[in-house]
Amino acid sequence: MLDVSAKTAAFRKLHVPGDPVVAPTVWDAWSARLAESLGFKALTIGSHPVADSVGKPDGEGLKFEELVYRAREIARSVDIPVSLDVESGYGLDGEGIVNGLLTAGVAGLNIEDTVHSDEGRLRSPEEHADLIREIREQSNALGLRFVINARTDLFLRQDGAEEDRADRAIARLKLCAEAGADSLYPVGFHSPELYKRLVAELPLPVNAIARPEQNDLAQLKDLGVGRISFGPFLQWQLNEPLKAALAPWKP
Repeated sequence: MLDVSAKTAAFRKLHVPGDPVVAPTVWDAWSARLAESLGFKALTIGSHPVADSVGKPDGEGLKFEELVYRAREIARSVDIPVSLDVESGYGLDGEGIVNGLLTAGVAGLNIEDTVHSDEGRLRSPEEHADLIREIREQSNALGLRFVINARTDLFLRQDGAEEDRADRAIARLKLCAEAGADSLYPVGFHSPELYKRLVAELPLPVNAIARPEQNDLAQLKDLGVGRISFGPFLQWQLNEPLKAALAPWKP
């Protein structure tokens, strides 16, 4: 089994614009092993599906220690790199976040700019970049380079005026890149034209979210994204088949 340092290096190399790493979003060791058995090269742990799996709300409804415990179970169950969604950081500084990543044994993290511990406010661009810089500096000091996926929720929240939302998102994510991020995540379902702009203007690989049953891998490749994950949609796609399987047995 590769050590964490080797996994971080391997994970970073998979982020290739136009040939994206598809990192299924898993929530437990079972889903992680299933994805690995199909040949996927990396995984993401989604905060939403993990929270759903233990009956807690998304938005940092789990304690950070609980999330780290779940992530450790998942990361230990597979040989491929795993990235952990730490939401907005659970109110921790860079050192606290990095210590959690070390305990979990993951190769990277996703961090967003909606601060759930502070009434859901949106971090300023500089504040978000500063936290990413702290995480980068702390991980580098340990001789590791965790793969940082910097996320902005501007599109998801429909924050501010629509006419300049893309401009503001790009400016935010450029600051994240300067602070030490490795990939950039303007989360949301975008038009091909907007994806082309994001890919053209952002200096790092772009993470696209996809619905497994609706979106098209070939199209996302053509648009030039460098990473694809599923958020809660992979888990949610299991709802109807499970209901159908159980329906004949209901009392």
